[in-house]
Amino acid sequence: MRPTFSNENGGTFVLIEPGIVGVLTITEPFFIGARPVTQVEWTTLMGNNPAKFQDGWSAGLRPIESVSWLDCQKFIEKLNEIDTDDKMGLSGLWRLPTADEWEFACRAGTETRWFHSSRDSELDEVAWHAGNSGASTREVGQKKANAWGLHDCHGNVSEWTSSEVELKRITKGGSWLMESESTTSAAKGLSAADKRSDAIGFRLVWAPL
Repeated sequence: MRPTFSNENGGTFVLIEPGIVGVLTITEPFFIGARPVTQVEWTTLMGNNPAKFQDGWSAGLRPIESVSWLDCQKFIEKLNEIDTDDKMGLSGLWRLPTADEWEFACRAGTETRWFHSSRDSELDEVAWHAGNSGASTREVGQKKANAWGLHDCHGNVSEWTSSEVELKRITKGGSWLMESESTTSAAKGLSAADKRSDAIGFRLVWAPL
């Protein structure tokens, strides 16, 4: 079992140690959310819920979406203001993952198209995508986790990262409205920092200082 810590909203954060997989090289350790940030987590901190998919008693456990990269920065800034506790004896800060950190954590040492397989027919095991989502996000954590305990890396919502290309931010993971090729470990999207989409959310990283 990898070292983890939890927050009061039920989020679990998994230690990702430095390493190399394929062309990805990670040199510093970090903790990453086992699932995307949920609507209830966002609402508890920010006092509002911009998500499109709010229907049903369990909507709070769906990923937050319709938040821009800039909105995510406000969430993280607020989180860092109120959560100054050490984790496992270390001081650190909340932030978004880089695109490489995100993919490294998603792959969990694999080089297949998705973290569990390269077969399209097996995508349903790990992802909510255009073929099975019912045109909506779904509650986090329902699909099979990767070897490091991360859920919803493929599909459900694409996830903002801190990496950019020509002033646009990289998103990873694909979403509920995307076909299989757009949900692979290597796939990425590009969106303006102020774009809000019901198919884009985010996952937190806590990094030691």
